[in-house]
Amino acid sequence: MHPSITTNACRSCGETRLEPILDLGKTPLADRLLRKDQLGEPEPLFPLEVVFCPRCTLVQIRETVAPEVLFAADYPYFSSFSNYLLEHSRRNVEELIGVRGLGPKSFVVELASNDGYLLRNYVEAGIPVMGIDPVAGVAQAADKAGVPTLVEFFTRDLAEQMAAKGQRADVVHANNVLAHVADTNGFVQGIHALLKDDGVAVIEAPYLRDLVDHCEFDTIYHEHLCYFSVTALDHLFRRHGLFLNDVRRLPIHGGSLRLYVERRECVQRSVAALKEEERKLGMDHTGYYRDFSTRVEELKRVLLTMLRDLKFKGKRIAAYGAAAKGATLINYVGIGRDLLEFVVDRNIHKQGMFMPGQKIPIYPSERILQEKPDYVLLLPWNLEGEILKQESAFREAGGHFIIPVPVPRIV
Repeated sequence: MHPSITTNACRSCGETRLEPILDLGKTPLADRLLRKDQLGEPEPLFPLEVVFCPRCTLVQIRETVAPEVLFAADYPYFSSFSNYLLEHSRRNVEELIGVRGLGPKSFVVELASNDGYLLRNYVEAGIPVMGIDPVAGVAQAADKAGVPTLVEFFTRDLAEQMAAKGQRADVVHANNVLAHVADTNGFVQGIHALLKDDGVAVIEAPYLRDLVDHCEFDTIYHEHLCYFSVTALDHLFRRHGLFLNDVRRLPIHGGSLRLYVERRECVQRSVAALKEEERKLGMDHTGYYRDFSTRVEELKRVLLTMLRDLKFKGKRIAAYGAAAKGATLINYVGIGRDLLEFVVDRNIHKQGMFMPGQKIPIYPSERILQEKPDYVLLLPWNLEGEILKQESAFREAGGHFIIPVPVPRIV
């Protein structure tokens, strides 16, 4: 299979008159961290162009990188390294167990279940679960934690096989995966097949409105094929006999939606209210997105100027968090080893690797206190509260953090 395909039709409705919104140029894969022995090899670069569908309002990127290339066996993301995410997931599970009266006869499935970070809360409550994740490394970690995991990509075929075996679910979780799937329609058809008639799919996805309002351009990368509004999601689910019945806005990941999707229609006020807000804002027309690209260019200019000025004054700068969004940021803005000495990360699987594109080395987070740079650029800015608390000793010693989004600032 070719490593990538440029699509000219909407991933949801098939419309071909797609309207360009933002072009971030050719970039490396955001989660493809480099080993030392790969530093001399040419890195694959792929176009990163964002377009809008005037028919169903879905915002999406044109390029589809083959999932085998994106989610290789050494894919480095382990959910359990974020305490905030663990707590967020636990509260979600506890609420669902209570509201839906789940027990030992229930069955819960999570799509893209990672290292079992969410499902283990059900296991502790004695509720049968099944994780589905294509990455062998994280699936092994889940199995060790007592979460049985199928090492597969979730597809309509897999869902139909499970349903035929009587493995239909009371709850299907899908957190931050719907945007990653090349076959958007097949994935939603799979959820329909997997759900019991009275089951619920609880889906979390970053909210397009927060992305645009807060200039979160760095959350755009090749894994994220779609950027969802409530309007676009409603169209997508209805096409496959599913109904978006309830929705909540959440602060996690820079602003997300939690969607409650069922096979029967019972739409709450929350859904109608957000669709109406989107209509008033003009999110169903290209105009809303026009000044977004202007603000992205301005952020790039301001951040680059800030970093160059600090460097000119002899200041030492490092970065915190080898996150995918950080890779988009440093490659689009052009922040190389001339500006950043190193990156730190708590995730042991990322330590000893190098950032894609700019080839900046990644060390354990203790290195900040050892090296004492003057400034640290916070790449996962969405975890500002958590990380600033963890690094209070660095700040008390006179160190500063640079928060790049929505407008670069020093704290």
